[in-house]
Formats: sequence, C-alpha cells, structure tokens
Amino acid sequence: MSHRSGFVNIIGSPNVGKSTLMNALVGARLSIITSKAQTTRHRIFGIVNGEDYQIVYSDTPGIVRPAYALHEEMLGYIKTALKDADILLFVTDMAEDDSRHQAILPTIQNMDTPVIVILNKVDTQNQEAAVGRMAYWKERIPQAEIIPVSALHRFNLERVLGAIQENLPEGPPFFDKEQLTDRPMRFFISEMVREKIFLYYEKEIPYCTEVVVEEYKEEDDIVRIRCIIYVERDSQKNIIIGKKGSALRRVGSSARKDIERFIERKVFLDLFVKVDKDWRSKKQRLKYYGYRE
Repeated sequence: MSHRSGFVNIIGSPNVGKSTLMNALVGARLSIITSKAQTTRHRIFGIVNGEDYQIVYSDTPGIVRPAYALHEEMLGYIKTALKDADILLFVTDMAEDDSRHQAILPTIQNMDTPVIVILNKVDTQNQEAAVGRMAYWKERIPQAEIIPVSALHRFNLERVLGAIQENLPEGPPFFDKEQLTDRPMRFFISEMVREKIFLYYEKEIPYCTEVVVEEYKEEDDIVRIRCIIYVERDSQKNIIIGKKGSALRRVGSSARKDIERFIERKVFLDLFVKVDKDWRSKKQRLKYYGYRE
C-alpha cells in the first residue's frame, strides 16, 4: 500500500475562520481564536495521521499591510506557506471579495500546486448567496476546487478532507505518526495566556503584548508555570495589571483553566508584567520572541 503525505497550508484574511478550520480539521485546539484581527502570529503545524497518509496542516497569520517589523515577520510566514505547500487552502468567507488579495492573487492563480478555496461561514446566508460567492471565486481562481463550509459547525469538512486526500502526493511521513504538532508545550501555554489578553482588553493593548514562559516545573501533584507578559509602555503595564491586580488575576484564572484542560494536570500559574519598549519594531527582540529563524 502506497503512503501519501504533504503540507496543507492555510492562508487568508484575518477573521475568516482559518484557525477554527485548522482546529476542526486537526481535531484539537492548537490555534487560539478570538474575534480580533491578527490573533494568530506564528505558523503552527497540526499533524493528522492515517494508516496510509499524513497531513501536515499549517495555520498562518492573517494577511495584513505591515505597520511594524512584527507584521513583516508574519507576512514572511505567509510567503513561505505559498512556496512550500503541497496543497493550498485559501480561506475566505461570505462577506469578502478579492480586494484584500491583490498582492498574492496572481501567485495563487499561477500555482501548479492544487488549490482549494474554502468558502467559510456559509451558515450566515442562504444557499443562493453561497452559490453566487462560489461562482465569484471560481472566476478568479479557475483551477481551484471551491468548497462551501461552516468550520464552526463542522459542515462539509468531510468533503474538504476527501479533496485533500485525493491531492496528497505519495511519500513517507514527515513526522512521527504519534506527533500532533511541531510546537513545544511552552508555546501553547504562552498562546493560551495571550488569547485571554485578546479577549479581555481593548484597543492597542492585545497587540502590544508578548508572552514568554519562564518556568515550567512538573511536581508530583501540580505543574508550576511562570509567565512574563511583555508590553511596550508603562501605561500598558498598568492596564494589564488593573486595580490592585484584578485584571491580571482574571487573565491568570481563565488561562489556568485552559492550560489544565490541555495538559490534563493541576496547574499553578504565576503571571508577571514587564516593559520591553517598542519590541514590535525591533528585529533583534522579535528574534528573541521566536519570530525569526
């Protein structure tokens, strides 16, 4: 029996449902999800194994115009995903047109790689509207297969999986068959804390923060974790902490519950806040935070 394996790279605008789709296809919550744009900053692999196949899904940041060095690094992940894909999943939704994609659309139109356009959130409108949007994207990416889905409600995901399996190239697995992702535990813990910051704070605060796990210590009855939340200004530090530490405690309490579910252990989570001035604009600091090779 021949074995198939390949990288299935997911790209698209912020908030079209890329991370929800990735989590649904992988069957695990690897990418954090909020209603705010640019929640995803890194390229994250999620690995699905069958007896005769291995699919390496790759979630990427949303496509944005760069305002910081951080955004340039995020766009770098997208460019790499276009180059090394064995199958490209281009995710859009019922409200989006091609105006956000003028820079990359010619690249997608001329790819030899199989392209699947995922028309997400079809549950938000009627069938006639969905058929119209499918025709719209077929006209723009003629070689693509267009699949309407609702990632949130898991509608039509079996058809997506079938299309992926049909297009997977033959080859050995890239990762161990028991492996779920390429990222270490500390990465997912920092992402869970960062997700709560996106959920509980407004305006610029979520975008100026970065989370680093300084300590992960397993004891017999508990896992002790210490995280540093970095911000760019003293005023932002005060907002993160809140009056008498109330805002920071809220983040910690909510993140701890998610971490406990993820690692299936009791957790003691300690959070601290420090200032790293203008870190988003400093390439050396981005390298320290894991954004550069």
